[in-house]
Amino acid sequence: MQIYATPENREPINAVCHDVVTRDRTHIRAMTSIPENAHGTIVILNGRADFMERYFETMNDMAKRGFASASFDWRGQGGSQRLLSNPLRGFVKSFAQYDDDLASVMEQVVLKNCPKPYYALAHSTGGHILLRNLRVKKWFARAVCSSPLLGFHFGRWPIVVVRLLTLATKLTGFSWLYLFGVQSRPTLRADFPHNILSSDKNRWNRDISTMEAHPNLVVGGPTFGWLRAGMNSLDKLRRWPRNKGPTCPTLIVMAGEDRVVHNLDTRNFAARAPGFSLTIIEGSRHEILMEVDSIRERFLAAFDAFIVA
Repeated sequence: MQIYATPENREPINAVCHDVVTRDRTHIRAMTSIPENAHGTIVILNGRADFMERYFETMNDMAKRGFASASFDWRGQGGSQRLLSNPLRGFVKSFAQYDDDLASVMEQVVLKNCPKPYYALAHSTGGHILLRNLRVKKWFARAVCSSPLLGFHFGRWPIVVVRLLTLATKLTGFSWLYLFGVQSRPTLRADFPHNILSSDKNRWNRDISTMEAHPNLVVGGPTFGWLRAGMNSLDKLRRWPRNKGPTCPTLIVMAGEDRVVHNLDTRNFAARAPGFSLTIIEGSRHEILMEVDSIRERFLAAFDAFIVA
């Protein structure tokens, strides 16, 4: 396993790649970036179909603040072990497998190599998995979630139909099929004008250049199996006890123009229990950290205020 830098996307300071083996023997690609005299570590949990290289800029932002960074790719994507014979199909049996990924990275990489205290910075699916673990795990002093997956946008599809489809594909052995209407191919530069992820063309092209140079990092759209696992996990997460907060103070940052996750579901979740703070960045699409400078700066200002509070 290795780290893939490009001329447009230089690796952060003192970057080291780690091969993590989970309890079920899955290989997870992880990395650390530890500047001299770092006074804590930001653990970055990326989203579905992400890869660590997309967060080099954010790791450099953290280094300027005196923090080390640690990151990794979830199983089935990026440079981690793929789960199907077709490596482009985004698939997982259960989100509990992602819990195993996170725990293995914390135990084998972060706790052994990185300076305390530890803070979490999680995006989308990464935010969902972080919240699953903040019910019991006490790794982090504080946590920030960017556009966490707390509800899906199904468009015109009634949720009962979606549930029936995911069940039908499971029972018939076709959970590996892509969801209707999603891309089975990698994202291209030409996809930018109609994308729902970021309004920053330069950052979009920077990430595409990495995928063009290293196509082994790419994964396509989600499968019915992945969606079923996600919906099952959401059902459990929504039963979070109303009188029990997360194991550390947690800031949830919503993107005002999010069309990937559902902000109403996010608001409802944050209101369930003490310990959650909620803010929104108007004008931002789903990937706040890949947005234009003015939006990223607002996010980082909120991050700074919360982490040092």
